[in-house]
Amino acid sequence: MCPNYQSKKRFGQNFLTDENIIQQIINIIDPQYVDNLVEIGPGRGALTERLLNFCPRLRTVEIDRDLVRSLKRKFEHYKNFSVVEGNALEINFSKNFGPLPIRIIGNLPYNISTPLIFHLIQHRHVIKDMLFMLQLEVVQRIHAKPNNKSYGRLTVMVQYFCEVFPMLNVPPGAFHPAPKVNSCFVRLLPRKQINPNAEDEQMLANVVTICFQQRRKTLRNSLRKFCPTPDAFFPAIDLNLRPDQISVKDYVYLSNRLTTLNLGLH
Repeated sequence: MCPNYQSKKRFGQNFLTDENIIQQIINIIDPQYVDNLVEIGPGRGALTERLLNFCPRLRTVEIDRDLVRSLKRKFEHYKNFSVVEGNALEINFSKNFGPLPIRIIGNLPYNISTPLIFHLIQHRHVIKDMLFMLQLEVVQRIHAKPNNKSYGRLTVMVQYFCEVFPMLNVPPGAFHPAPKVNSCFVRLLPRKQINPNAEDEQMLANVVTICFQQRRKTLRNSLRKFCPTPDAFFPAIDLNLRPDQISVKDYVYLSNRLTTLNLGLH
């Protein structure tokens, strides 16, 4: 497909070419005929071709107009295959691909992976799972535990909404052109029930952002941006700890206390 096609840096294109890795990924996805599959960034169709053997109703999202034309030609004999040309960050996945539970798959451009994950989380109520190729460093961050240098804002916010399962490490040589970093295929499973639940998700996001903006300072210092005397309001948390030393549940506690007390940024 596209023998003379040159990857475009502006789209962050690194095409998966290793047949062994491709097959391992298909095994991990375990696509079924009845799945409502959506592939983001199919590129040259390395995964697409194999997915269609299991799920002929596969739908894809591709931003590169040249690849859209090539994909349509290559898979024209699959009557129910479709390509949506556009930016995945601007697509309403609930409206365009629901209401059946969606399984989202993608070899994501590393420059948009984080904002795209947050965009998809907004549609989590119609998403069954998400299986993505990401930069290994990003997977380490979203899968991190407290007291780890990788633990941060991204960790807390993704783990609040999803369970995170790293599935397969992938070396640069599995792609063309080869990226300068290692990759990892990861599964994100939206939580059906979030417990404990943040009463105000925007407040949770604000608390997490403010705390990790000063990750080397104590929680007490950061929380002063919400109230002048934090010790009086958060008895269940040791405020001498730093932001990377408390759990996701602890952040929900901080958020809910602020919501209950009607305290916001000042």
